[in-house]
Amino acid sequence: MMKRFPSLSLSSYGIGWSANKRIAIVALVVTVLLATAATVAWLSGNGNGHQGQDHAAPAPTTSSPSSSEAAPKPTAASGSVPKPPQIAEPVAYAKAVAQMLWSYDTRNTSRDQQLAGMHAWMTKETTYADWASVLGQVPDPVLWSRMADQDQHATSTVTEGHYPGAFKQALAEDPSAITKAYIYVVTVNGKQQIAWKKGGGGAEERAVTLAVQCRPNHDCALAAIAPSVTQ
Repeated sequence: MMKRFPSLSLSSYGIGWSANKRIAIVALVVTVLLATAATVAWLSGNGNGHQGQDHAAPAPTTSSPSSSEAAPKPTAASGSVPKPPQIAEPVAYAKAVAQMLWSYDTRNTSRDQQLAGMHAWMTKETTYADWASVLGQVPDPVLWSRMADQDQHATSTVTEGHYPGAFKQALAEDPSAITKAYIYVVTVNGKQQIAWKKGGGGAEERAVTLAVQCRPNHDCALAAIAPSVTQ
């Protein structure tokens, strides 16, 4: 069987939240909404956990994208990356984000197009937008090129999305706390189907915890991808 290159994994290329954005998000959102022991463990975790690693090939030795890499300039061309939906409900939007993150097609989408398409899902409020956490999901240019050489592409299905228990508990204890940033923490579970040349393929279970901003009377937007999954 032809060896495939790694997929857009939620852990393989994670570079974590950038220092400045981590401080802003933790100080303004997580510290208030998720002030529980479970949250402390979540924030100190490394990499988004997911099952299905039996199918994953070892990653070639390449560097991860730099956290200082600038966000792509707006462009009408985003290849296979869908445009963000007009959804005002946090769980529904988070499920759409997860499906976008787990789906890609190197046959018709360049890395720059992938990044531009993903950036369109981000909140425009720079205080809360952690682009580095999203950038960390995309392989570096060399690895993307190698994946493209093998026509690697993936589709995904989302099985469910929910508010983690720690988030629900903290919100119940102080419902007004969320009214500053209107950022909701949502965990999504699903499956990614991967394919490449000569009939190669496989499937992996996926899980991700997202921070999505849903201000009243506005569509939701992605704020950040958490460094680990919390259920």
